[in-house]
Amino acid sequence: MTQARPTAAPGTPGPAANGTRRPAPRAGAPTEQQDTVLQTPVAPDAPRPTRVDPEPATGAQSLVRSLEAVGCDVVFGIPGGAILPAYDPLFDSRLVRHILVRHEQGAGHAATGYAQATGRVGVCIATSGPGATNLVTPLADAMLDSVPLVAITGQVGRKLIGTDAFQEADICGITMPITKHNMLVTDPADIPRAIAEAFHIAATGRPGPVLVDLPKDVLQAQTTFSWPVETRLPGYRPTTRPHSKQIREAARLIGEARRPVLYVGGGVIKAEASTELLDLADETGAPVVTTLMARGAFPDGHRQNLGMPGMHGTVAAVAAMQKADLLIALGARFDDRVTGDLSTFAPGAKVIHADIDPAEIGKNRPADVPIVGDAREVVTELTAALRSSAVDRDTRHEQLRGWWEQLESWRQTFPLGYDDPADGTLSPEYVIERIGAIAGPDAIYAAGVGQHQMWAAQFIAYEKPRTWLNSGGAGTMGYGVPAAMGAKVGCPDTTVWCIDGDGCFQMTNQELATCAIEGIPIKVAVINNGNLGMVRQWQTLFYDERYSNTELGTHKHRVPDFVLLAQALGCEGLRCESKDDVDRVINQAMAITDRPVVIDFTVGADAQVWPMVAAGTGNDQIMAARDIRPLFDDPEAVQAEEVSRADRPVDGEGRAAQRSRTIDEEPVR
Repeated sequence: MTQARPTAAPGTPGPAANGTRRPAPRAGAPTEQQDTVLQTPVAPDAPRPTRVDPEPATGAQSLVRSLEAVGCDVVFGIPGGAILPAYDPLFDSRLVRHILVRHEQGAGHAATGYAQATGRVGVCIATSGPGATNLVTPLADAMLDSVPLVAITGQVGRKLIGTDAFQEADICGITMPITKHNMLVTDPADIPRAIAEAFHIAATGRPGPVLVDLPKDVLQAQTTFSWPVETRLPGYRPTTRPHSKQIREAARLIGEARRPVLYVGGGVIKAEASTELLDLADETGAPVVTTLMARGAFPDGHRQNLGMPGMHGTVAAVAAMQKADLLIALGARFDDRVTGDLSTFAPGAKVIHADIDPAEIGKNRPADVPIVGDAREVVTELTAALRSSAVDRDTRHEQLRGWWEQLESWRQTFPLGYDDPADGTLSPEYVIERIGAIAGPDAIYAAGVGQHQMWAAQFIAYEKPRTWLNSGGAGTMGYGVPAAMGAKVGCPDTTVWCIDGDGCFQMTNQELATCAIEGIPIKVAVINNGNLGMVRQWQTLFYDERYSNTELGTHKHRVPDFVLLAQALGCEGLRCESKDDVDRVINQAMAITDRPVVIDFTVGADAQVWPMVAAGTGNDQIMAARDIRPLFDDPEAVQAEEVSRADRPVDGEGRAAQRSRTIDEEPVR
């Protein structure tokens, strides 16, 4: 059933297409001039069907009923010819909200942000051909970051498949390498089972994206719908319970270790194991490092947290892993951005590797004790085994006293930090640090990819899981805005900030129109340095400052003007160019809750992300800052004459002359 409503009076808010309230139009904005037929208002708390006896339905109706029954409450999508039959019954659903995005890539990343923030399966929908192929990047992104996602795509009619018909693309073939599973449904009677299986596969085991491709004539055909359905997944039985023998062996190694490190990956968050991790850390007394995908899995404020390891990790975290005699890897995959050159990574460490995906264990680094299982069950059983072992907690902690003295030396000598730009421009690190301090640990932070992503990982304190969203594996520019949108839909009462770069922002900012119309008041901080910042940093360090095609013109020409662009997209647009205004502008954005806000933070172009391990080098080659290299094993390489950072000689172009420091020296001040 559809509903019609009279035209809203000019200047007054009207209901959005999902039945929620739409912000009042800005002065001068056009208002609706004719009656509009709206989707049935969504009532997400309405009871969902648990049992439905067989009843007549079209394939499209069966699809929508299946989404309702499986617990889906929102889909992000765009209609088109092949998927159009599904949109008609979706119009009447009181349980599934549809959010009309402006690009299918935005739909995919929004579904990912929703899933990462809530832990539930995110859903996106697109039509055949180019609509479906626009989901390729979000699917690849979700695959690498183990995000539970279901993508529903329309397909040309069954008789047209393989004929190069209009808007035909073999999306199952295209996405086979970048989905956990995909399926082409050729019988309308199979739709409920396909949807049930898709959600089950996406959410269980190692989470990941599943694609369901539906030909148009299958959606139009008559069938019957009933619920629940019997799934048919022979061979798909993820191992969740770890083997007790492996747990005992892991506990034995931990008891013998004198330099252990808990290497925590994103799988801990996926398994909802953060509370259990706290218990394990307390029992072992070992330092904890949290990867880029695991920020928030263990509180940053906890004494045992050394921070993030890897290419832009803390010196203490990188050094701890390099010097460890035991790595306890939990839901982590030893990727290249953490290990650097694998041949030189943690050379003296034995490895306990626990992961729900057996294919990850031993893939990059051989494991002395492999454990296949769900991270929460592994951590719980490992903690219990330690508590019942011959070595008690206090003895274990005492055994690590010398290790902690060394760790504290590294942590105090090389803390994270930054310098204000010498030219007086605004520091991007300061901006991000202040956003984190003002919004606080209860907010959700989504980032694009590049320098701003690394600064957001470094200078915002994450105390809770699912408060940090980013594209870790694929490194997808343009992820931030739609992911923040999805997170805000999933967590409407939580403040959601997108920390974006001026390059990333220009890839998907059209979704701000979606946010404005659908009543999704996210806040976007554009760290506008006028360049593709991370690429420029590499050009500075490795390409003799030859800045080939990295200047964006957002400084020199102010094209686009982000404030005017925000206003054109129905958002509040603000600008900040000085340190003195940062807190005021952030608080101004925090006070606006009825529409999206975009802040153009105009920052210096030359800020760089430190520490850094250059690609292809070993972690022993970490640079704590430019021209400051901690030398873990070669104290004799330190220059005879040590000078402070302020006194370092400079070359003719003002660059500091290269120098090295050992980790035992006093910190540069």
